[in-house]
Amino acid sequence: QVQLVESGGGLVQPGGSLRLSCAASGSIFGTMGWYRQAPGKQRESVASITGGGNTNYADSVKGRFFISRDNAKNTVYLQMNSLKVEDTAVYYCNAAHRTWPVNYWGNGTLVTVSS
Repeated sequence: QVQLVESGGGLVQPGGSLRLSCAASGSIFGTMGWYRQAPGKQRESVASITGGGNTNYADSVKGRFFISRDNAKNTVYLQMNSLKVEDTAVYYCNAAHRTWPVNYWGNGTLVTVSS
């Protein structure tokens, strides 16, 4: 059974930092990443990282968010710095099967940026 377990969300003031973690198990994973969905908006890609470490970021988070992974632990991280109110959203972990066209999702973790 595939599981993606996110942690690290919470309430932070503007300008603050948070680190999200996502531990994946039950399959072999290729690209992993983070999406977010703000109230009333569509889910959007935030950042992704391949098994080889190539990264991609949404323009809105470039230079502020940094994605990394530990392949031995099947864990992906999202370091979020200089957080803005508009970063408030539920953040979802996503992991693609290494071979098959299948995507797995976590349940999401809420990040609230507010003073």
